[in-house]
Amino acid sequence: MSYILVLAVGYVAGMVSGIVGTGATVILLPVLVIVFGPREAVPIMAIVALMSNFAKITAWWKEIDWRAYAVYALAGAPAAALGAHTLLILPERLVEIALGLFFLAMVPGRRWLASHDRTIGLPGLAIAGAAIGFLTGILASTGPLSVPTFAAYGLAKGAFIATEAAGSLALYVSKALAFRQFGALPVDIVLKGLISGSSVMAGTYTARLIVERLSVTAFQRLLDGVMVIAGLSLLWAALR
Repeated sequence: MSYILVLAVGYVAGMVSGIVGTGATVILLPVLVIVFGPREAVPIMAIVALMSNFAKITAWWKEIDWRAYAVYALAGAPAAALGAHTLLILPERLVEIALGLFFLAMVPGRRWLASHDRTIGLPGLAIAGAAIGFLTGILASTGPLSVPTFAAYGLAKGAFIATEAAGSLALYVSKALAFRQFGALPVDIVLKGLISGSSVMAGTYTARLIVERLSVTAFQRLLDGVMVIAGLSLLWAALR
């Protein structure tokens, strides 16, 4: 029964992530903690994240912006490994407040860039990749951070979903290798991750049918809504 719950929630998480580029961890991680315990949940979610991003990449393969991916990944992957190895643990409440404010600020920020026909460019993408990579090595998930980053770069719909997923995949591979060095990915954890990730992948492939029917304007409004909800949720969690 526990695996049925994980698979059902994983499918929904995959659909949400496949539409807006993030959300799988927020939806699935609490269930993994309940079913498998907090110690196993984070490394299992690392495997799930790899599979989720792989599904988004293969679903939109032809639309990936490879130059943006390369800049982001080259800066972010080493930083993710550094974050996973560091002994510095940032205060959880401070991180939640900072991320919450960042999400809320990115809604008018992205709209301002679009109205002035500007993007953050490749240098901005490299800086964001290094910062997000380091945080990815420390925290359970920083997927919501990469969403406004690639949106501010100017990507939308399939190109946005696939390029963001490719960049995130590079970061999670680096993090997973660091976990492996620590012995945190034994065979049973990998198997649980593969089982959980299979439902997320199925939901992600289903989501493509929805994204193809969305206009660019509707997609961008959906992204704004996700960032507002994520920002307010983090601030509420930090200040309660």
